[in-house]
Amino acid sequence: MKILIAGATGAIGRPLCRLLQADGHEVAGLARSAERAAALRAAGVEPHVCDVYDAGSVHDAVAAAAPEVLIHQLTAIPANVDIRRYERDFAQTERLRREATPHLMAAARAAGVRRVLCQSISFMTAPQGPRIHDESARSFTEAQHQFGPMVRATDAMERSVLGTPDVEGVVLRYGFFYGPGTSYSPDGGIVAEIARRRFPVAGGGTGVSSFVHIDDAAAATVAALTGGTPGIYNVCDDEPAAMHEWLPAMAAAAGAKPPRRVPAFLARLAAGAHAVHFATEMRGNSNAKFKRTFGWTPSHPSWQEGFDEVFATR
Repeated sequence: MKILIAGATGAIGRPLCRLLQADGHEVAGLARSAERAAALRAAGVEPHVCDVYDAGSVHDAVAAAAPEVLIHQLTAIPANVDIRRYERDFAQTERLRREATPHLMAAARAAGVRRVLCQSISFMTAPQGPRIHDESARSFTEAQHQFGPMVRATDAMERSVLGTPDVEGVVLRYGFFYGPGTSYSPDGGIVAEIARRRFPVAGGGTGVSSFVHIDDAAAATVAALTGGTPGIYNVCDDEPAAMHEWLPAMAAAAGAKPPRRVPAFLARLAAGAHAVHFATEMRGNSNAKFKRTFGWTPSHPSWQEGFDEVFATR
């Protein structure tokens, strides 16, 4: 198929392009500059320069690419995220999700694109109910701390993708990415914080995270090109884990000292209420629906073995 990727040079975009090309697909990518376009061309990807905040520019680029499937992987996450400045560091990604997504969807519809796959986040659900959420759990749109704007922007993005007539919208709610090019890698920003012992286990560390290796996320995206009904799907590994489990394990795999443990109230004062939410309240996510629908099995089903592999060459 002819496939257009918005976000082809990102952490997931790069392995995704390689997998699509290996499967024989013709891959195009949106680029915001001539320099980025040259990088795409060097990777065998057909570039189309556009401003994703300009509806006409996006319309022209998508029409020129004429894809059967559009994959929305646009983010602008800093290499070194400061959990204490979460809202600041994710403001540009929030803007992309709120403002660029409607342009992409309108352009896709006008160009006759059959299906749109869209990157979302599995950990956006409200901290209530069971420890592990499926796709029916509601989004935490009422959050009043620094995570709230991200949830609301992501919710708006999902509604745009799923609500566009004549296009099959498939929302892929990925777990936390780890592996090459991510914050959870030997040279990643979060791991640097862990190594400095600036990423503690807050409270009881009962907040649950779902992880997915970046290569598994890319493979899942390829699996979702066809089949299945439009809707929301969690894409993560088989073992959601509480912070008090995964954080010491990641520190050990990275060759760092064990993380500090601090009371929740100190974490709230030092980093904010959103950090306490991640550490103590967040729910994990079930991948059962995606596996059942698309016949996908992660090559890294357990974050424990995955961490060991990622950090083996540190």
